Amino acid sequence: MVIQARSWLASYDGTALRSDVVAGVTLAAYVLPAAIGDASLAGLPPQAGLYACLFGGLVFWLFCSSRVTAISVTSALSLLIGATLGTIAGGDPSRHAALAACTAMMVAVLAFVAYLFRAGVVVNFFSDTVLVGFKVGVACVLASTQLPKLFGFAGSHGDFWESMALFFRSLGSTNPVSLAIGLAAFVLLLAGKKLFKHRPVALVILVGSIVAASVLRLDQYGVRLIGDVPRGLPLPAVPLVSRADINALLPLAMACFLLAAVESAAIGRMFAGSHGYRLDATQEFLAIGASNLASGLFGGFPVSGGTSQSLVNESGGARTPLSGLVAAIAMAVVALFLAGLLRNLPQPVLAAIVLAAVTGLVEVHKLREIWHFDRGEFAVTAAAVVGVLGSGLLNGVLVGVGLSILLLLRRAAHPRVTEVARVPGTSYFASIVRHPENQRVPGVLAIRPEGSLVYFNVDHVRDRVAQLVTASPTAPRVVFLVLAAVPFIDLTGSRLVLDLRDELERLGITLRLAEARDAVCDALRRAATDHPLDFATAKLSVAEALATNGVLVSQSG
Repeated sequence: MVIQARSWLASYDGTALRSDVVAGVTLAAYVLPAAIGDASLAGLPPQAGLYACLFGGLVFWLFCSSRVTAISVTSALSLLIGATLGTIAGGDPSRHAALAACTAMMVAVLAFVAYLFRAGVVVNFFSDTVLVGFKVGVACVLASTQLPKLFGFAGSHGDFWESMALFFRSLGSTNPVSLAIGLAAFVLLLAGKKLFKHRPVALVILVGSIVAASVLRLDQYGVRLIGDVPRGLPLPAVPLVSRADINALLPLAMACFLLAAVESAAIGRMFAGSHGYRLDATQEFLAIGASNLASGLFGGFPVSGGTSQSLVNESGGARTPLSGLVAAIAMAVVALFLAGLLRNLPQPVLAAIVLAAVTGLVEVHKLREIWHFDRGEFAVTAAAVVGVLGSGLLNGVLVGVGLSILLLLRRAAHPRVTEVARVPGTSYFASIVRHPENQRVPGVLAIRPEGSLVYFNVDHVRDRVAQLVTASPTAPRVVFLVLAAVPFIDLTGSRLVLDLRDELERLGITLRLAEARDAVCDALRRAATDHPLDFATAKLSVAEALATNGVLVSQSG
């Protein structure tokens, strides 16, 4: 394993240490209430969120390549765990906790495999368009789970529609005291986000609510409290699960790994760009794997790079990943000496903390940007939202991945195939569709496919070439296949070129190649063993090829 910390610890100085300590303490103050809230989303006791962030943070800093990414439990991962394991665990809390810890260890295995195969590039296949829609869906589902707690009555364990239906039916059972406390906390959290950005506002509200619940005895007014939180730290242990459990958890672990990889890589790229260093996405797999392994061994659940947590870390002045270690140590102090103080934390305040965090998942500006950019892209975003709301978070993740791949395949299956003609006054050939003023050369039709020619798009390319030949104002004597924008061609694509040559020859038209890359020429030579292609013009520009064939293209127009 590559310990990334060796590279920056060698030049570590006292100035960075002061900055990292301040950032780490600030980060711990911010992460603590969020970890407790996310544990409730996962259907786990509060200490599970604390242990996940603590032990994950103790090892993440050693391996990560991002300088300010903070490892944490996240709302999306927590809700995935809670929604999926609720059914598998059958209402048994200890089994639920064991399955959650096992899921974290399975995420670790997947991350280690991805690291061994140097699969950092894979995270780019989850498109931003789908991710924006998924986050909107997650925000809606999160809200449906927390609103009942805010209003002081029991919620549903069903899907979004069931939860919201039960919520509206139960409004008559609202506890006014719970609602007042929850709304007050929610308003203060939103105000704190604007007035005191990246400060531990949530921690202040958390402490204040605990004091208020203790002094005013809010439980006597029907306000639900979080209850006892065991003091101390757990010993490492492998969760007791069966092979059948592992098979049942595999889709969940894959979904959690995908979310963790995508979010961690996105955060890392963002900070790498702003701080002028290069992110190693493959190295992040190793860091994610190590932190999830530690989380699972110590009774936690899956963790990943947290967006808001990382922003707090950066704004706190973090210079290196050591701030993550400082945060973990600070949380260990809480677990050893201060955990008992959390028993009087009101559930409505916890719900308010989660709901305030949810507001950041709905990125209206990105939705607007996608809408203005392309209606088709926006339809994909909407489909991701519907997938989450209609089929649940786990299936929503899989729908998102499928949509991303389908988008990629759709574009690859329908590459642009356009006629190019001479730009007046030059020897450069460009699309005549975009620039009708471009000049055709009499008797010549130049066609440029834009994309790799592979087995699943050859019919589309064949049809477009036939359309362009038929639509040509004058019958062409020569058709140039301009291959400058074709980076790769497989066997089926090579046979397409050979078939086009034969079909055009039957019409009395000569096929010529132009601007082809070396790898494309090599593939065409290997495919054309019986009836070789003419490569005389394959490396020339269209203008040079025309001049070679005795058709001079003027530089002056």
